[in-house]
Amino acid sequence: MSATTDPFDSSVILDGIRRWVEIETPTDAPDQVNRLATLVADGYRDLPATVARIAGRDGCGDHLLARSSWGQDAPGILVLSHLDTVHPLGFIERLPFRIEGDCAYGPGIYDMKGGAYLAYYAFRQLCLSGEQSPLGITHLFVSDEEIGSPTSRALIEEEGRRAKYVLVTEPARDGGKVVTGRKGVARFDVSITGVPSHAGTRPQDGRSAIRELANVIQALEALNDPTRGVSVNVGLVRGGTRPNVIPETAYAEVDARLPTFADADEIVTKILNLKSRSEGVTVDVTGALNRPPYEKSNAGAALFEHARTLADEVGFDLVGTSTGGGSDGNFTAPFTATLDGLGVDGKGAHTHYEQMYVSSIKPRTRLLHRLYQTLQ
Repeated sequence: MSATTDPFDSSVILDGIRRWVEIETPTDAPDQVNRLATLVADGYRDLPATVARIAGRDGCGDHLLARSSWGQDAPGILVLSHLDTVHPLGFIERLPFRIEGDCAYGPGIYDMKGGAYLAYYAFRQLCLSGEQSPLGITHLFVSDEEIGSPTSRALIEEEGRRAKYVLVTEPARDGGKVVTGRKGVARFDVSITGVPSHAGTRPQDGRSAIRELANVIQALEALNDPTRGVSVNVGLVRGGTRPNVIPETAYAEVDARLPTFADADEIVTKILNLKSRSEGVTVDVTGALNRPPYEKSNAGAALFEHARTLADEVGFDLVGTSTGGGSDGNFTAPFTATLDGLGVDGKGAHTHYEQMYVSSIKPRTRLLHRLYQTLQ
């Protein structure tokens, strides 16, 4: 630690973020994710906390549960963070950690190593000052958020149900806004089977799977409703074998973003019930809601208002917004007061120019610290 008298010195915090960023952690490189998990766990060794490590499975890395030594006998604060990033190994050579003016660059620095570190650091300062927050604090670091949290969802939901509040360290939006709502996310696979034949000599014997896929795509596109915020995207298609063969098979992958549970019930049902319009061709759709909608509950609204008051004390205006992207907060919002987007401000998530704003470090760390101190 620095000898500085300011416990929230941005340069000290940024140096910690740098150490996390310089360990690359694509979701599909569990050994790398586990390297970072070890570093994170080591950071709690001199604090009044226990760390449990949940072994990774299905090609994903380990999850970490860091719990304060106090307050664990009652519902407390759950902090949700993820250690994985979307950037492939070696990307740091293209996007090395560097600081230019108010911008600090690096793979995953904005989404979301910056925010995860702020929450850890705020907890650290709470402990080093000799304080105990009114509520116990549990910080869950997962290894697979960027692929939909398949191995951590049950753990997230279990811890979320035990908590009174959930704070998510995903990055801020649009100049520092926190997230008070997210669309639900559904994913589907569409498999179509027709009848092959020679396209030149016996086209009448064939039943084109690709032609039926075109019908399916039109039906899916018709479900888009910008006024409601419903979006359905056919993001991947493939089919057929050769240009002179009536295609026997075709396939598509579909993403849907759904603002409310009512929207989810309607759209998911319609997609799963898609039928073939062509004789001799079958359409099979599999999939489900991957992340439930994160609707702003009364408890969530009260949590936001509390955070806004604290931000005003810290010296900045906190604004809430909804977004179409999903996060682990989607899993807890249906049953626990959840506030998302509490991480660093910046831009360029998942891009070759991903960056965080150095000026956001101090106020947002102080906000997390004050949330720890005052939530009860």
